[in-house]
Amino acid sequence: MKLFVLLGPTAVGKTSLSLKVAKLLGSPVINCDSRQIYKGMDIGTAAPTREQLEEVKHYFVKILELQDYYSAAQYEANVLQLTDQLQHQHNNLLLSGGSMMYIDAVCNGIDDIPNVDSAVREQLKERLQTEGLEPLRNELRLLDPEYYNIVDLKNPKRIVHALEICYTSGKTYSSFRIHKKKERPFQIIKIGLRRERSELFDRINKRVDNMIEEGLLEEARRLYPYRHLNALNTVGYKEIFQYFDGATTIYIGFLLTTGKK
Repeated sequence: MKLFVLLGPTAVGKTSLSLKVAKLLGSPVINCDSRQIYKGMDIGTAAPTREQLEEVKHYFVKILELQDYYSAAQYEANVLQLTDQLQHQHNNLLLSGGSMMYIDAVCNGIDDIPNVDSAVREQLKERLQTEGLEPLRNELRLLDPEYYNIVDLKNPKRIVHALEICYTSGKTYSSFRIHKKKERPFQIIKIGLRRERSELFDRINKRVDNMIEEGLLEEARRLYPYRHLNALNTVGYKEIFQYFDGATTIYIGFLLTTGKK
């Protein structure tokens, strides 16, 4: 069996092309966008429309609640289980999306990192909110200096996750990061999409304008009470939440839509 992987940057045209390729291959679309997996984030993630979902069978679209924990390791396991089931019906399958960590997990495998204890996760989440990032950075420097020296120290998600593993396992996060490529029972064919920089930026700007017209601000207001959840720690929503908090301004297209001056 062959697994075709359609990948590329935001707004390059993956969704529309994935429908054509899926029909050509006689395959469903296996979604590989880590945010389209969640319910209630349709506009901000440019999730497939109802018509597109009816046009071609999709997997891993709007299957999780915002509160659900999900990881690249879980995605890897779920996709491998799915491909094993579908190989009896399809000679070719299509995986499409822009989350490179998820794509890499399927194509190369992800390190076998232990599941995080839920109590540890909640404790560190609360500490991040009350104490800030600096104390957690200092703890990581003591517990796992090897990872501390390579991690993005401004990225709270990575700092907290490393500490979660340290406290859950009693070992360093670095000790699990062996980066050994895993064998797959299918041939992988990657299709990378690209456009000229100016054209891509124009498409992104038009996409944002369309999202606003479709109700992105209203969707973000509905999701605002859940802004602390990992599912909403993503480009687009984060900036609008900051705007709602009064921490930043927003560009003229948003102002015209909301009527703010």
